[in-house]
Amino acid sequence: MTTPAASLTEQLAQRLQQPVNAAARQRAALLLVDWLGCALAALRYPLAAQLRSVVQAQAAGTVVALGAGRRSVADALLLNAALGNVLEMDDVHRGAILHPGPVVIPVALAAAQAEGADADALLDAIVRGYEATIRVGRALGKAHYRYWHPTSTAGAFGAAAAAASVLRLPAESLADALGTAGSRTGGLWQMRHEPVPTKSLHNAEAARSGWLAAQLALAGMRGPRRILEGEQGLFAATAPDALPEQVVADEADWLIHSTSLKPWPACRHAHPAIDALRDALAQLDAGELAQIEHVQVHTYAEALRFCDRPQPQTELEAKFSLQHALASILVNGRPQLAHYTAEACSDAELAPWRARISLHEDAACSQRFPTHYGASVQVRLADGRQLQAERIDAWGDPECPMSAEDVLAKALSLAQWGGVSAGLAQPLFGQVQALAQGGTLDALNTMLARVT
Repeated sequence: MTTPAASLTEQLAQRLQQPVNAAARQRAALLLVDWLGCALAALRYPLAAQLRSVVQAQAAGTVVALGAGRRSVADALLLNAALGNVLEMDDVHRGAILHPGPVVIPVALAAAQAEGADADALLDAIVRGYEATIRVGRALGKAHYRYWHPTSTAGAFGAAAAAASVLRLPAESLADALGTAGSRTGGLWQMRHEPVPTKSLHNAEAARSGWLAAQLALAGMRGPRRILEGEQGLFAATAPDALPEQVVADEADWLIHSTSLKPWPACRHAHPAIDALRDALAQLDAGELAQIEHVQVHTYAEALRFCDRPQPQTELEAKFSLQHALASILVNGRPQLAHYTAEACSDAELAPWRARISLHEDAACSQRFPTHYGASVQVRLADGRQLQAERIDAWGDPECPMSAEDVLAKALSLAQWGGVSAGLAQPLFGQVQALAQGGTLDALNTMLARVT
């Protein structure tokens, strides 16, 4: 009798068993700094208050729910895993077209707290969670992204992998957890067309289902091993151009190193154009900005699909408006969080500048997407001059990374935006940075519990 070939989840589970090295743990600690900054900044928004009201009504537990005390893993994840992407400043993987951090990191942190694990176990769980998320995400292909939210779809696999890492599940049980988690599909993009925060709940549900799947596998529950490639599996149902080989393709290193970080408070699809415009404006003196008559942007089709929004009315719409992002630079300079509020949308000075910005698809950029997110700008001046600049990749991509100092500065600024004092934020982020150098998780947990 012929033994059936190992399924994709079984092969992925085997890959996730390999030991995590020091460099990957270091990267995980840096991404934890970035996620925590994003999550703390979100505490000032209505969604945080709404979720906290639900979470605080639940029984006490052992896991820190940011600003809501200690709760169960599931209740803490409802809050923590929803906060990371509220400001649209969370990390991103270009090839997978998703954001691993907001789903994976809260699960790894909650599992480590619940199980009394050490710092190495936490960082290893983050690395393995990113690996599973990215491998599944890049295999989903571009067509899945048209309707489905891949951060949630693939993030459920990453959440299961992160939790399983802390629980020290063997490969067989991990494959079951991956199958169970993958049997629920990520959310639909319809919420993009309505002013609702549902995207954040997609992330929270992916995190919670991944944790549950790992718990069930620990208890011995089997999961569908061919959930990816099966005849009624994820690829068949939602990914007509799936690339199954990408789930198990050989890589030189952990894929956590291939993630990008966001320096600017806007959708990542806007970042290449932001960087290109800043490059072009660097060729001018400050007094010459008034001479700008028109800015023409060429970028990839998905950037236009998500971010062609000439008249944003809300903070969320501003973050998904290329016109607003570039007009704000022309008026205010370096992008700041305050430039993307509802009040900024109604700034009378910005409206005429938004009208001077035109967007066009660049076939070459579209062809490079999603491996590279690129854009070019042409700036026309009243005196007839034309300035040009192009970005194949954006600041924060592996090709032009943010330094650890840049990431820390971003996180501190975000924490301040969320109302966390510098007296708490600075030592808090210091504890996170220390995790990869022998710092203790107990010290970090104590400081997290002080967030109000």
